[in-house]
Amino acid sequence: MAKNPVAADSVPRHVAIVMDGNGRWARKRFMPRGVGHKAGVDSLLKVVQAATDRGIAYLTVFAFSSENWKRPEEEVSGLMSLLLVALSKYLTKMKADGVRIRIVGDLANVSDKVRHALLDAQASTVDNSRLVLTVAFNYGGRWDIVQAAKQALLAGVSAEQLDEATLSSYMAMSYAPDPDLFIRTGGEVRLSNFLLWQSAYAELYFTDCLWPDFDDKELDKAVASFTRRERRFGDVGASGEGEGAIGDGGENHGSRTQA
Repeated sequence: MAKNPVAADSVPRHVAIVMDGNGRWARKRFMPRGVGHKAGVDSLLKVVQAATDRGIAYLTVFAFSSENWKRPEEEVSGLMSLLLVALSKYLTKMKADGVRIRIVGDLANVSDKVRHALLDAQASTVDNSRLVLTVAFNYGGRWDIVQAAKQALLAGVSAEQLDEATLSSYMAMSYAPDPDLFIRTGGEVRLSNFLLWQSAYAELYFTDCLWPDFDDKELDKAVASFTRRERRFGDVGASGEGEGAIGDGGENHGSRTQA
């Protein structure tokens, strides 16, 4: 097992990642975008192993957004095929490593073959508990909020009964704690409609590192940045500084932390 360079009590319980930069990684090497996506899968497997070794309990990755359908049909088809190959090739190892796979997103609009493969991966790892790997597929943060509200209405929740805790119970990831650390690779500085509700108090970490180059060392940099921050959740922390008060300016959660 790899040595954990960060103290166990400082490791975030839940890490969410926007895996960005596959296409640019391939373009820099004068290769097709599909090669970049394949390299991105290899990087994901390394990060899953690193997260497991470091005691991270929940890892959530943005595999395919509800906006990704706008990409060229050939690229979308290639992504679906790559997903099927990756599940076939690596599912047995992840299962043996104690990884539990959870799928969140609107699967109604994906092909039967892809939907069954995703749900089979989820069912076959249901008894594992070392790491919960959530794959957000055809997912959008706004979709998640809307579907939660619809479910609450269908369940007969009244306006008087509806509060944050109740709505949270209908969110796609109600089984997991909110992300402590939100990582985005590839140099872009935005959330891109990922876990909008759940990331209200996540620590944000943006890096120029393209996703296929993101490995255990890059993960350690992100976690080390997380451990240096004081999480106050609107309260006055040990430093005596508040956040979000009039004239205070709040805590700069959106500041960019370079790897």
